[in-house]
Amino acid sequence: MLTRRSMIYAAGVPGALALSRRRAGAQSYPSGPVTFIVSFPAGGSTDVVMRAVAPKLQERLGKPVVIENRAGAGGVIATGLVARAAPDGLTLLAAASSIAANPKLFKSLPFDTLKDLQAVSLVFRTPLALVANPNLPVTSVKELVALLKQKPGEINFAHGGPGSAIHLAAELLQTMTGTKMIGVAYRGAPLALTDVMAGRVAVMFADAGSVMGQIQAGKVRALGVSTARRVEALPNVPTVAEAIPGFEAVGWTMVLAPAATPKPIIDRLGTELAVAAKTPDVRSFIGKLGNIPVDSPPPPELQTFLAAEIERWGDLIERAGLAKTL
Repeated sequence: MLTRRSMIYAAGVPGALALSRRRAGAQSYPSGPVTFIVSFPAGGSTDVVMRAVAPKLQERLGKPVVIENRAGAGGVIATGLVARAAPDGLTLLAAASSIAANPKLFKSLPFDTLKDLQAVSLVFRTPLALVANPNLPVTSVKELVALLKQKPGEINFAHGGPGSAIHLAAELLQTMTGTKMIGVAYRGAPLALTDVMAGRVAVMFADAGSVMGQIQAGKVRALGVSTARRVEALPNVPTVAEAIPGFEAVGWTMVLAPAATPKPIIDRLGTELAVAAKTPDVRSFIGKLGNIPVDSPPPPELQTFLAAEIERWGDLIERAGLAKTL
């Protein structure tokens, strides 16, 4: 007959064995090459930063770390691939902040962002600069808002695709000021910026790092930056919030994994990615691109942040009348 002590011991064995297996799985991870699926084309901030992080992570994991670009549909294609991938930590998503807009922007998605994906690590944040063609008769955000109110629906703005950070920043400006502009979509921010410089479009938000050269050359006029504080790379440019209190619209890049990935693997990935992204040369590289290095919160807090971003931008998309447009 089993004693009470032996019964308690026997009941605890399955849990102990499961915990032991999970720890062993994390210690043996990774079993092969790790692939980051980047949701945008080569050459953008997400792509070039992840290519800088990859060799550092490879050193720490002891396995090859490769980057694969799967652009299209505002990141939906790449997100779907990772959501359906095996939950072994070998296929990861490097996503831009548009992933938070897609649940409201698209009529249907082949995945549930929060249920099918687990946030692992925040890599960097991207400040935006509001720029105008030099011939537009404004030199500040306050003057731009006044012009928009004088000419409702007559001024156009460029963006690199529905749901992108630079698109939603412009929508946020309009909803917070009660103004109306005409959005002109381009296949990528570089093409949009080209038309702003040529005067075919009046204004746009752009990644601050990508437009610094054009600002310094006088090809576009910087009106404001989208962060709560001024940006180190553009110290003389005021924040949009100085004219529109409470305004903040910052892009970011985050690494995510399939939701069923075991917690020990998620935790290890989060730790190793944070260390790789914090190496001095990677942080310096991120800063030189005009982005902001960050200390990522742990995965559970980051998942909460992602949920809050989905709610925040989803609400804006609803108010702007953009919901379910694709």
